Formats: sequence, C-alpha cells, structure tokens
Amino acid sequence: MKTKKIIYVLMTFVTVVFLYSCSTIPEKASAVKPFYKEKYLGKWYEIARIDFKFEKDLNNTTAEYSLREDGKIKVDNRGYNVKEKKWTQAVGKAKFVGDENIAMLKVSFFGPFYSGYNVIAIDENYKYALVAGKNEKYLWILSRETTIPEDIKKDYLKVAENSGYNTGDLLWVKHDKQN
Repeated sequence: MKTKKIIYVLMTFVTVVFLYSCSTIPEKASAVKPFYKEKYLGKWYEIARIDFKFEKDLNNTTAEYSLREDGKIKVDNRGYNVKEKKWTQAVGKAKFVGDENIAMLKVSFFGPFYSGYNVIAIDENYKYALVAGKNEKYLWILSRETTIPEDIKKDYLKVAENSGYNTGDLLWVKHDKQN
C-alpha cells in the first residue's frame, strides 16, 4: 500500500512538473510569426529587463546567438557584475518549441531544464526585439546597438503591457564598459 502511495505521489509530481514546464509563453503574449532564425543570430545588447537572480547586479549585458552542429542555437550571455567588478558569462542552448517559423523557443543553461524564450515583437530588419519569458516575471528589450530609438521603445512597452507585463518593473541596462 505504501509503495502505491509513493508511486502515485511521484507520478502526480512528474505530471505537474511536465505541465508547468510546457508553459513557455505568457497567456496574453503571442510569438512572432513568421520568424527567421538566421536573421536573429548574432549579437544583441540588452536594453532593459525585468531583473531576476541570474542577471542580478549585471550591466553591459549582451546575448550572442549562433547555430550549433546539432541544429540547436548556442546562447552566449555576458555581463559585467558591478558589485564583484568582473565579467560573467553563461553559455546555454535554445531550441524551437515547434515550427521554426514561430519565435517560440526554450532555452537551457542547466542541463535538461528549459525555460521559455519568446520573441513577441521584432522590427523588419531584426535590429530590435522584445522577448518574453515563460511568464510575466521575465522580459527583455534587445537591440543590435547599445541604444534603442524612442518610438521603438514606446511601441515595445505597449506590446509588453498588452501582454500582461508591468513595465514599471523594467531595469534599464547601462552600457559603459567594453569586454
């Protein structure tokens, strides 16, 4: 009887974790379609983000995306830790949740654990992007340069708010150091 109860608890736990991990985009957000991954590859500067523990105290943050031999996307994040006064780096991988024509991906920096990475706005030249995480706790504004035009910024803030984000929570990233 005790073994059956343990198996039931484990199966329930696995099911909850599976269902939770399948949620890769906030309910009110929509991933960009059509999406061209080749145009998205390369270096991006983080203009703003909702801060979280893995990027805490970082400025001068960038993300560089490139294709891996296995077809996944290499993710190379860098930033300058202002408290420790040193550069940090995290290398991970991303893969599409479904069709590569839809900007809905999952990214992992820790083995088999993935989290949502969804491009919810992008300009036609792939110079500016708004990226949503799996829920309203994760949001990034990215640019190919260290700044973003005011009109793009306003548009992206509106898209974020319409997607359920509190844009007052955004941290605006400084780019004042070279790595």
